[in-house]
Amino acid sequence: MAVPEPRAQEPGGGARSPSSNSAGITDPDFRDYVQTRSRALVRTAYLLTGNLADAEDLVQSALAKTYLAWDRIEDRGALDGYVRRAIVNTHISWWRRRRVQEYPTDELPDQAVADHATSSDLNETLRRAVDRLPQRMRAAVMLRYYDDMTEAEVAEVLGVSLGTVKSTVARAVAKLRIDADLQPG
Repeated sequence: MAVPEPRAQEPGGGARSPSSNSAGITDPDFRDYVQTRSRALVRTAYLLTGNLADAEDLVQSALAKTYLAWDRIEDRGALDGYVRRAIVNTHISWWRRRRVQEYPTDELPDQAVADHATSSDLNETLRRAVDRLPQRMRAAVMLRYYDDMTEAEVAEVLGVSLGTVKSTVARAVAKLRIDADLQPG
């Protein structure tokens, strides 16, 4: 699946990536972490949201939460896990909030059209199949296969046992194997 790059900072105050420095950030360690890891974090968030703008917002929110807890994080080696956990939790929170705010209507909104110039049909079909998975399964699959994390790392990020990750990923892969859209022919 092709993941777009985060938007670069524009001189005129245009779109900014999550790694853009703010005048209020004084901790150089946090600033260095954001500059070095923001691309990977945006990629993770994009795989969860399927939208670059939402992914950047998600990473920004997770990094804001991380910055507030920066002094309490003792193990700096676990920062990626901490931030990824914040990304997943924030995404789930947004998803739940959005779900409550959706109301049925008689008029259908305009449907977005996929840009076939930037992605292949197979990638789009696979993305839709993964999007149909339940939230927990999608998060586990994305972290395990798209972010290339070990099962232990996924368990740590999601805050579940190793066995839960294994069974969740196995059930998700089984669902993908029988998905009608992914069948040959």
